[in-house]
Amino acid sequence: EILHNGNFRNAVGEVGKFWLSATLACVYWRELLNMAMSATRILAGRVAVITGSTRGIGREIALKLASEGADIVVVGKSIEAQANLPGSIYSVAEEVRTLGVRALPVRVDVRDDAAIENMVSTTLAEFGRIDYLINNSGALWWRDVLDTPMSRYDLVHSINSRASFSCSHAVLPTMLKQGFGHIIVMSPPIDLNLLKGKVAYCISKYGMTMLAHGMGQELLGRGVAVNALWPATLIESFATKNFRMSESSQWRKASILADAVFSIIQEDPNTFTGQALIDEEYFAGKGIHDLSKYRFNPDIEPSKTWPPESGGWNFKPVPGGKVPPGMKSNL
Repeated sequence: EILHNGNFRNAVGEVGKFWLSATLACVYWRELLNMAMSATRILAGRVAVITGSTRGIGREIALKLASEGADIVVVGKSIEAQANLPGSIYSVAEEVRTLGVRALPVRVDVRDDAAIENMVSTTLAEFGRIDYLINNSGALWWRDVLDTPMSRYDLVHSINSRASFSCSHAVLPTMLKQGFGHIIVMSPPIDLNLLKGKVAYCISKYGMTMLAHGMGQELLGRGVAVNALWPATLIESFATKNFRMSESSQWRKASILADAVFSIIQEDPNTFTGQALIDEEYFAGKGIHDLSKYRFNPDIEPSKTWPPESGGWNFKPVPGGKVPPGMKSNL
């Protein structure tokens, strides 16, 4: 009718007002829905800090905990994706927000103690608490001692064991003040059968596991748990994809570690602490034996890389695949 009367400008104005109102209403109800969803999820009100969460396993853990209601601090070095290095702290933060929770991207070089302290203070200013720390950043170097320059030893050590110690040290006062917290380091049980050809790497990874054992003893009964977690098979990740570490049929999806983390942080932190866990064994202890949903190839059960006696740590890169830095090709 307005158009028939020739009042075209008013018509446009009314239509604009209608769409603006409709848009605002959609945003309002979406936010209400997100709040309702978050309030009913298990990890609602919790805050998780995840290092190395711009891609791969760390990203998968971030999205899993976010889907269960936790606010996520996305920690990493990448601020923009590259052709050979997908993901960034900002892209993962956006993915997290689509799940109805808050996200805080923080650029951190885990070798820098000041950057770690800044990450903690920034997180506390934004969220007021830190409930979970997942030390997921890692570096790989598989070479004999003679082929390991000290610069490479220092790099692997600083990113693996030292960074896990520094991050755990930085969040611990907050967790103790809260009387609650879970820290997880991504490292294997200590097994001397692994040392040959991987001495520098094993020192750095076993240092992380010793951190879990030692802090578990120190903090027993104080509401803060520290555990180590490691997969029983190769996992779909940036490393396995980029370097083609065995056929993809020998991988499990990263979601198995994300689900394991989600379960572990629901354990009683006063008693479930100081352990070095293998994902498959942990699930078996929970009565979960069928892990077929985690197969990368749904028709093939991947071979074990743990325990070391299985021979899985001597896997061969597939023909045409790049050899990871510090890994000798067995081809």
